[in-house]
Amino acid sequence: MRVRAPATTANLGPGFDCAAVALDLWNEVEVTEGRGEPPDPTHIGIRAFGLVASPEGLAFEWTDRIPRARGLGSSAATIALGLVAAAKWSGQELTIEDLLARGGPLEGHSDNLAACLAGGACLTWAGRIERLADSLPVTPVAVIPRQLVRTAEARDALPQELPYADAVFTVARATLLGAGLARGDATLLEAAFEDRLHEPYRPSPLLHAIRSDLPGGAVGATLSGSGPTVIVWAEEAEACAAELADRFPDETVLTLPVSAEGAH
Repeated sequence: MRVRAPATTANLGPGFDCAAVALDLWNEVEVTEGRGEPPDPTHIGIRAFGLVASPEGLAFEWTDRIPRARGLGSSAATIALGLVAAAKWSGQELTIEDLLARGGPLEGHSDNLAACLAGGACLTWAGRIERLADSLPVTPVAVIPRQLVRTAEARDALPQELPYADAVFTVARATLLGAGLARGDATLLEAAFEDRLHEPYRPSPLLHAIRSDLPGGAVGATLSGSGPTVIVWAEEAEACAAELADRFPDETVLTLPVSAEGAH
């Protein structure tokens, strides 16, 4: 049995810990019976599988295409692979919210995992998933630095309090973000892709450089998850990607369309 799970970009600016989009970049696992090495109990995908069914007597071959520790949901994808594989292998008919409930504590936060399981553009809260759209009027173009960022370390940099004006600013943009995702409105999304809740406290010279001089055809830029990857949201993705590759030759630039399909 082969299972696939997509990369994700989360937060989308002000949608901290609740908004995420599935991207067309895939990790895979192949599960076979009765051959190969015993499963590694410390592997996060095996741990996820074990939340639904026993991995004993099975062999797992993992294919990783999503860069690790870059803010593109690599751990969420691996957890989703384990969950979906276990449910299918054991014949259990679990909803995506059932799988989210199992895997959420392992992931630590649910936004990436929700979009990875459901596909498209999603909001998640209190264990629920609302899938807003199969596609968006803008295409994500990822600018991926070489450095790594650990989510736990990035969260340690966030303040416990912030100015009231910044809270009001972010609430307004988050409201616009939800409306823009649901309506597929690039004008609303352009107004929404700014944040004062977490991005200012996660130093990203790359984000600042891109935002201060957006490429042609782009409506905004956001830090992907905890970073360091920056997502540029483009109405003209090909031209935008070419300009970014020229401006940032030391970084990897990938056009990653929204995936309507989640882990399967």
